[in-house]
Amino acid sequence: MERVWGGRRLESEFGKKLPPQKPIGESWEIADRPEAQSIVRNGPLRGKPLHELWSQDRDEIFGDVPDAPRFPLLLKVLDAHDKLSLQVHPPEEVASKLGGEPKTEFWYVAAADPGAELYLGFREAITREQFEKALRDGTAADHVHKIRVTAGDAAFLPAGRFHAVGAGILLIEIQQNSDTTYRVFDWNRLDDKGKQRQLHIDQALQCIDFHDVRPQLVQPQGELFLCDDLFEIQKWSLDSPREIAPRSQFAIACCLTGSLRCADVDLRPGEFFLIPAELEDRQLHPRTEGTTLLRITIPKL
Repeated sequence: MERVWGGRRLESEFGKKLPPQKPIGESWEIADRPEAQSIVRNGPLRGKPLHELWSQDRDEIFGDVPDAPRFPLLLKVLDAHDKLSLQVHPPEEVASKLGGEPKTEFWYVAAADPGAELYLGFREAITREQFEKALRDGTAADHVHKIRVTAGDAAFLPAGRFHAVGAGILLIEIQQNSDTTYRVFDWNRLDDKGKQRQLHIDQALQCIDFHDVRPQLVQPQGELFLCDDLFEIQKWSLDSPREIAPRSQFAIACCLTGSLRCADVDLRPGEFFLIPAELEDRQLHPRTEGTTLLRITIPKL
């Protein structure tokens, strides 16, 4: 996905083939959207889109998961060469009213330049009226809470959290299957046609949680980063073979460092593999020292 804030690190660090001379900000790795579909690469289901698997082979591929019209997660890799707009995603109760989709997400920092920052929530208590005045004055960025990050840090962004990704960060993003973003401030930059990107201030003001002051990064509990109703995320250091999940439960492996193999699939950093619930060979095998991965699944009903 070409983005005004994107760069070329998806190619240089993760080996993804990119269109030449374009600022690429996002790679949608596992997607079941009307506008974007993941396709099975190999095996007996080769060529099938993810939505077909979700609609027709759900029990076999995904096991016992909550019902939804589409696969409930969207997994991306983001290259923020420049900082993203200050923005918010709508909570469920507001999204339906505004005609959007609710969106809660999780970020894992795969790489970060020295001094790189995430923008999360507000740095001090602020009312909606005070923030509206800051928007009119052009000082909205003065009120956001900034956190310096390094590789291995992680953040949880419940819907309603005011946020942005700072420049110089490569992220793994795990989120609800949604593409609704309301931009508040875009640093006065112009697109390739010399125009400012559209802002959505009225919608954003209805979504922002103004009580969200100085939120902190995720503090992992052992291997567990997060267990939410929407997704569970663990980080594994793989020094010996290990089963990704019990039989009848699907899981997604995202290789972070090193390399690993599962069934007949090899994964390098930045690559994802959806392990079906009924796959017999469920062992992850490290191929090099220092292999780490994210293990992503949906909690059972």
